[in-house]
Amino acid sequence: MNVTILGLWHLGSVTAACLARHHRVTGLDFDAVTVQGLAAGRAPLHEPGLDDRLQAGLAASRLDFTSDPAVAAHAADVLWVCYDTPVDADDRSDVGWVLERLSRVLPLLRPGTVVLLSSQLPVGTCAQLAALHPSLHFACSPENLRLGKAIEAFEQPARIIIGAPAAARPVLEALLAPIGAPLVWMRPESAEMVKHALNSFLALSIAYINEIAQLCETVGADAQEVAAGLKSEPRIGPRAYLNPGGPFAGGTLARDVVTLSNLGARSQIPLALVPAIKASNDRHRGWAARRLRETLAGTAQPVVAVLGLAYTPGTSTLRRSAAVELCRELTAAGCKVRAFDPLIRAADDAHRDLTLAADPTAALRDAHAAVICTEWPEFRDYDWPRLLGVMRQPLVVDANRFLEKVMAGAPGLRYITVGRP
Repeated sequence: MNVTILGLWHLGSVTAACLARHHRVTGLDFDAVTVQGLAAGRAPLHEPGLDDRLQAGLAASRLDFTSDPAVAAHAADVLWVCYDTPVDADDRSDVGWVLERLSRVLPLLRPGTVVLLSSQLPVGTCAQLAALHPSLHFACSPENLRLGKAIEAFEQPARIIIGAPAAARPVLEALLAPIGAPLVWMRPESAEMVKHALNSFLALSIAYINEIAQLCETVGADAQEVAAGLKSEPRIGPRAYLNPGGPFAGGTLARDVVTLSNLGARSQIPLALVPAIKASNDRHRGWAARRLRETLAGTAQPVVAVLGLAYTPGTSTLRRSAAVELCRELTAAGCKVRAFDPLIRAADDAHRDLTLAADPTAALRDAHAAVICTEWPEFRDYDWPRLLGVMRQPLVVDANRFLEKVMAGAPGLRYITVGRP
């Protein structure tokens, strides 16, 4: 089977590299620099194991990359649309950005080609495209990737949701059968709605437990203990997204909350719960800065060390990073901020305002406080008694209690976390 992957940032490069183990894959992107890097076996961002997968596909002649839509489209049995849909500062999707690029390819496909949408597009997109291109078969399979664990998520999913017309099902079965996961079939509109509903439910769970945590901080309860009690309830379950800590960030979950809120407004359906999710999370985004202001009140020219800048462990992207937002908020409030991240040693043009330290010692030296942001596993291996000793005072803000065990018993340590007085 010949598969063309359209869009080669995180979702697309992982999909292309993993799928090339089973099919003949051509990656298409209109960014020539991205294509050039991938053709040399280099992913456009750090993802563990991805460069190795790319190089294996290239070496086996099962994978190639191009920026020419005619080259990519002429032999495609499936066009798999994998653009990471951009979002603005208010978490609204730029759907037109994706559709404009897709429109360059659709007229070049052979009649009967299956177009599988995994980009984050609003419910109804498949039907709209099918009306414009009746010779093609449009289907939806919501993306299931996670930064830092993307290969595992692609190759070992619990299930694959597919919304497709009957004519597309045999092709999609052949496409996805080598992955070995159960296929959950439904109509395209249902699959599109699953993505919105799933991300919004996860966002709701996070916002809910963080509101409970704020109450715990005032009444002497421990939100982590409360969460353990909730997860022990069979109707909730141990894998529920009920871990008190930082807000959800990056736009992935918020995008679908906003999409559903806008859908309700357009349909004149007075939603109350869904729009409140984002409002609650936006308030919680200020938790770390608020606790630092309270704790450092009266300190002249406070110095704050921020450990971890990347959006999530295992990746180098700073796009929509909560740590970057915190650095800028603290700087605007008059703090001197030094940041350290194991993967990010030089700021790009969009982040020249950040002060990067060469190592954790340089970040923490003479700092009044440290904030644990990106939860890199190697942080747990650091010599924390020594690092805390170079600070002016051992004050650590760690929303998710990531380093609680390794810092336990440190003399004089003040350890501030979400959901505990």
